[in-house]
Amino acid sequence: MSGQPPEILLAHHLKALKLPTCLREHEKLARQCAAEGVDHIRFLARLIEMEMIDRERRMVERRIKVARFPAVKSLDSFDFTAIPRLNKMQVLEMARCEWIERRENGIALGPSGTGKTHIAIGLGLAACQKGLSVGFTTAAALVSEMMEARDERRLLRFQKQMAGYKLLIIDELGFVPLSKTGAELLFELISQRYERGSTFIASNLPFDEWTETFGSERLTGALLDRLTHHVSILEMNGESYRLAHSRARKSKTNP
Repeated sequence: MSGQPPEILLAHHLKALKLPTCLREHEKLARQCAAEGVDHIRFLARLIEMEMIDRERRMVERRIKVARFPAVKSLDSFDFTAIPRLNKMQVLEMARCEWIERRENGIALGPSGTGKTHIAIGLGLAACQKGLSVGFTTAAALVSEMMEARDERRLLRFQKQMAGYKLLIIDELGFVPLSKTGAELLFELISQRYERGSTFIASNLPFDEWTETFGSERLTGALLDRLTHHVSILEMNGESYRLAHSRARKSKTNP
């Protein structure tokens, strides 16, 4: 191989080192730097910087894919004026993800349609962009997966996977009551994550109605003790976020 032209050797080495951006951009950048009189050190610095930026972008995209968000929505696209009771500064502070580094929890409470899922996704997206692993699911889907894993004798492996996320987002808690087994499995998972990782829960029910979902005051109390030990609570009561936007769209189309 040493007898091959240097450009062929370089391409081979860049592929072997898994530097796709360097492989794709080095010729174009070399011509540009030569035209600008840039020396070889600054040429290499620019090329490696391009590789690093592209690699970080790919890693963020991979974390977003692994998270399994139902849609990709940033906090920038959230209309905070539609939910005036929601503390915008608190949400933006949470987007810095320091609470996740401290392994604290987050809870969004409010009626259906007030933007809880959008906020949850936005915070999860911010975490992905900061290099943190994120998982997104609904309470019903999570319980269903755990019960299926239990029946197939792979529950421990599934729990380990869920416990490994830096941030686990559980949406739609309270939409449907859980079975006794389902409630116990969810409690067990949240207990495993307690002070080991952050859990963000979005619920349409106030805390005093969570017993309707878990079916046991004792279990609900123990769960809330763990969740609220270190927690940021987002109050999202108000007119439906979706309804407000629907009305706004109609007013624009029918002046």
